[in-house]
Amino acid sequence: MAKRLYALGRWAALHRSRVLTMWVLILAVTAGLGTALGGKATTEFSVPGVESQQAQDLLKEKFPQAAGGTARVVFAAPAGAKLSGENEQRAIAATLKEVAAVPGVINVSDPAKTGAVSRDGTIGYADALFGKPANTVPQSAKDRLDEALNPAKRAGLEVELGGTVSTPPAEVGGPAEVLGVVVAFVVLALALGSLVAAGLPLVTALVGVGVGVMTVQFLSRFIEMTNTATVLALMIGLAVGIDYALFIVSRHREQLADPEHDVPDSIARATATAGSAVTFAGVTVIIALAALATTGIPFLTVMGLAAAGTVLLAVLVALTLVPALLGFLGERLRPRSARPGAGSPQARTPGRERKPGAWGLAWGRLMTRFPVPVLIVSVLGLLALALPATGLRLGLPSNETQPTASTQHKSYELLTKGFGPGFNATLVVVVDGTRIPAAQRETVVEQIADTVGKDPDIATVAPPRATEDGAITVLGVVPKTGPDDQRTTDLVHRLRDHAVNPVTDAGGTAYVAGATAAGIDVSAKLSSALPLFVTIIVVLALLLLMLAFRSILVPLKAVLGFLLSIAAGIGAVVWVFQDGHLTGLFQVAAAAPIACFVPVLLIGVLFGLAMDYEVFLVSRMREHFHHHRDARAAVEHGVERSGRVVTAAALIMAAVFGGFIFNHDPTVKTIGFALTVGVLIDAFVVRLTIVPAVLSLLGRHAWALPKWLDRAVPNVDIEGDSLPSRSAGDRTAPVAAEPVRAGKG
Repeated sequence: MAKRLYALGRWAALHRSRVLTMWVLILAVTAGLGTALGGKATTEFSVPGVESQQAQDLLKEKFPQAAGGTARVVFAAPAGAKLSGENEQRAIAATLKEVAAVPGVINVSDPAKTGAVSRDGTIGYADALFGKPANTVPQSAKDRLDEALNPAKRAGLEVELGGTVSTPPAEVGGPAEVLGVVVAFVVLALALGSLVAAGLPLVTALVGVGVGVMTVQFLSRFIEMTNTATVLALMIGLAVGIDYALFIVSRHREQLADPEHDVPDSIARATATAGSAVTFAGVTVIIALAALATTGIPFLTVMGLAAAGTVLLAVLVALTLVPALLGFLGERLRPRSARPGAGSPQARTPGRERKPGAWGLAWGRLMTRFPVPVLIVSVLGLLALALPATGLRLGLPSNETQPTASTQHKSYELLTKGFGPGFNATLVVVVDGTRIPAAQRETVVEQIADTVGKDPDIATVAPPRATEDGAITVLGVVPKTGPDDQRTTDLVHRLRDHAVNPVTDAGGTAYVAGATAAGIDVSAKLSSALPLFVTIIVVLALLLLMLAFRSILVPLKAVLGFLLSIAAGIGAVVWVFQDGHLTGLFQVAAAAPIACFVPVLLIGVLFGLAMDYEVFLVSRMREHFHHHRDARAAVEHGVERSGRVVTAAALIMAAVFGGFIFNHDPTVKTIGFALTVGVLIDAFVVRLTIVPAVLSLLGRHAWALPKWLDRAVPNVDIEGDSLPSRSAGDRTAPVAAEPVRAGKG
């Protein structure tokens, strides 16, 4: 591998104009396609095969009036007044008239006629039903809906919007995300010691992310995907794009510290050695993300593949565009002390120059000197962080978790205040009576309504709505408890097990659906798919790491460390977002169950990123041991050489992910927090602390491979043994048609 990457890196440096032109054209084409022909993302999370989705599909096919998007308009009377007042009634009537005129609205309910008014008469709601699914309602209709609320607002009423149509899309590009990129630039400048070198990883990462995100945007025209897929692709692509470029640029700068090292050869060697680590790390990330397809959940599959595609682009950019730009920069990236005229090494004042990696060497020696205490403290600390994860509860995002200033959150609170916590957990019982004789359908519906209404955890059962032929009937069911209450989950299972018996006995089919039931279904689906998902990424990662390091114990240690990181990361997420700690600091609107797909995403993404650090750190250890056969010195050398760059990479990822913590979308906020905490824990506690301690205890056994397995495993050569030697000709050879020019800086 190293030999091929050496040739690729040298070719890219020598033909840098062609490489740069190629990537600029790719970026321009994808930007044009994504902007002009891009599709529209959805805010819905559908899972084929589960009961709630089967009910939704049935309604779309046979009762579309009940399957369209809804906008719930919530009215609250001014202090001291009631909605029954003459002024309030006039304002509500005028508002509902405007809402009915919104394009796409096919029906609007009247609170006074439907009884949708609280007992004290101060809060009421009207449902505006659209003739198409919520994700297909155009933004122009949503804007018109907002304007339709003005009559009630002018009359002094508080008017808020809920329902599926009002769910806001995830957006990026706010001040926090920009600040994260600025912090990443500062870290790059400190790590590389050069503003020019610091700018290069940012530029190349933005190229890769631009191509990836625009491609995802274009593909959304043909493939249904959630808006979170684009955000995840941006988040992951930007972080790994910066890190992969950082590793190659850092290795190149390290080699140029030798005044005799020729620039083109250094670029090629950096691409061969650090590029090998980038390739293995990138493949691991791609596998982990692509493995989300094994969950059998389409929106997770699309999210994983979108992010995996962006990571693949980051690897290709790192192996081609980065060497090309390094070729353009030429001598500008050589450390000043190694440039012509800086004086001979013998003439430099002793002690005046800081030795790169000095703190890393000191840290590595500390880890190898006291490995047992280090392991005890680190493992116990991670287990303590992981404790809250034992109480993990999963669900789907609701309006309760939207920002407190948003109309969605306010509508949720008003409905809870006026009608009780169960009102926001409304269930839908869908009766398919196609196979029930027409004369019996009405009786069967009455029986199931009576059975459901007798359940002690049911507050009310709304009057049934049916198709013209009576074949499909829908009953709204309001529980006494909220959507996040365990009693509501138990109620859903109880209704499915027993309450639907009258329909089943008559030959029909009954479904218990609704947003709350969908959350329960998706959580169960993910729980059943999780063991296979984890098994696949762990086994494939073990094989890849064994191939890279020619060891059994090193991959096992890497996986065990990852499991500790995951447990601690999920524990931190539960402690903040579910248990409600530090909600003010992180602008969390309400403590609630974790979005059911966040743990799976965290496992997939963090596993790949953790293997990044493992490969970059341990590859230098393996390289030193391969050449010197001193296990302890190899550990110290690896931390010395890679500790600073791994630290910088982790801080960069934390800065990029951390910017998304303050995004208004609760799902993006949770993912950003989970990845930020997970990366910091894995990099600083696991990779830079536990890994050196464990490897020092294992000694030479860490790098052992049974002879029969050693013969079977191909040698991929990430150490660079197959590279050509640096001869005098190499050091003086020109750079073909486009010579590398010395810079002034």
